Amino acid sequence: MATAPPLEFLPPRLDGRVLALGRLVLPLWLRWRCQITAVEVEGMATLVEAMRSFQAGESRLLLAFRHPSLDDPLSMARLLWVELARAGREQGLRFDPAPTGQFLFDRGIPLWAGAAMGWIFTHLGGASIQRSKLDLPALRTARKLLLEGPHPFALAPEGATNGHNERLSPLEPGTAQLAFWTAADLAEAGRHERMDLLPIGLQYSFIEPVWGAIETLLCRLEEGAGLAPDPGHDLEPSKLHGRLVLLGERMLEQMEAFYRDKVHLALPEECAAAADAAEPEPAFGPRLQRLMDLALRRVEQSFGMGPSGSLTDRCRRLEQAGWDRLYPARPPGSEPPSPLAQALADRLAEETAAQLWHMRVVESFVAVSGSYVRERPSQERFADTLLLLWDTQCRIQGHTANQRPRLGRRRVRISIDRPIEVDGRLADYRRDRRRAVQALTEELEHRLERLIVPSPLP
Repeated sequence: MATAPPLEFLPPRLDGRVLALGRLVLPLWLRWRCQITAVEVEGMATLVEAMRSFQAGESRLLLAFRHPSLDDPLSMARLLWVELARAGREQGLRFDPAPTGQFLFDRGIPLWAGAAMGWIFTHLGGASIQRSKLDLPALRTARKLLLEGPHPFALAPEGATNGHNERLSPLEPGTAQLAFWTAADLAEAGRHERMDLLPIGLQYSFIEPVWGAIETLLCRLEEGAGLAPDPGHDLEPSKLHGRLVLLGERMLEQMEAFYRDKVHLALPEECAAAADAAEPEPAFGPRLQRLMDLALRRVEQSFGMGPSGSLTDRCRRLEQAGWDRLYPARPPGSEPPSPLAQALADRLAEETAAQLWHMRVVESFVAVSGSYVRERPSQERFADTLLLLWDTQCRIQGHTANQRPRLGRRRVRISIDRPIEVDGRLADYRRDRRRAVQALTEELEHRLERLIVPSPLP
């Protein structure tokens, strides 16, 4: 693998023609590719009023949405392009321009999903951001669009998907910080618009029972892990849960053996003791966390880094460090490297790509929990967990997780909370910026958690 040019910032290039084509294609794509055939919106009147206020020049608007799935951008597009426009017409409002949103997207998406995806995102109004460093071009662009853009700005405060419909990842402080920057910019410019932060919940559920599809996917994963599927194909949730526990245990055991016997890393004594425990499920979470920590330490050591923060934080820092090696920046005016120096850089890129494999496996497996299904054995929670295990097996086998199995027709429930007026917190922000950002982040997290609805039990 050879080194590549530096990763450039991808600025927004909102194109009305691409947006019009997207509006035409979206309903078909949601139905046939994503199997989302129903949309339920709660709190639409709040969004209509927020958009009216925004277009009337009374406020600036930041949409903060939950991010449990890769389908979330499409669901948000459906909310703005279709549902909001329809609700406005029903109330006699004509939005001009037609509702849409501008946004930030992870700079890594065009790397794994293809350059065409980056082109589509930028021409729909998106700007790229490298999440694990101070990406000044991205932050300046977001700040400018929030202050002056013709459309609301949308962000996922969780930063990335976690694969769980009913669990919220810890929020990053960037959303609150952008909201405060905009409120301060408005005040400094003597403008009288409010700065509104609007929490939006996204949650997916199956329209019909999909226990048969869940059991089929479970069989595939059992075969991939070397387990014999249940010949009776019993769909009783308690039986499926038992098989799910065994599958997670088997995958964890094989990964522990890989790192202990093949990579020759010493597993902590707690892992070995937990592996022999009579009740494996309660020990699954701690064992998994320790193994993931061990795998990341291996990569961090090869990159000359130390562990700091959560497993997710460490994955992002390692990703950025890997990008710095794979896409190295060259100082302005420097001479091209010699053939020998280039060969060494290419060798480093090969080794970096191999090291990042460990990080990608952790990224997929770390969200798996031994308690998520046990707490509430609904088909939605079974599906969430099995799809995360499917992602992990794909990573280990060297495949991409772009073509996830679809288990059945789904509905998306979009919940809109009342807006958080940031202006009233601006005095606190000026006194203590860090504490004010933390308080606003906690308020947003509380609001988003409150929008999660427990899935129905069988």
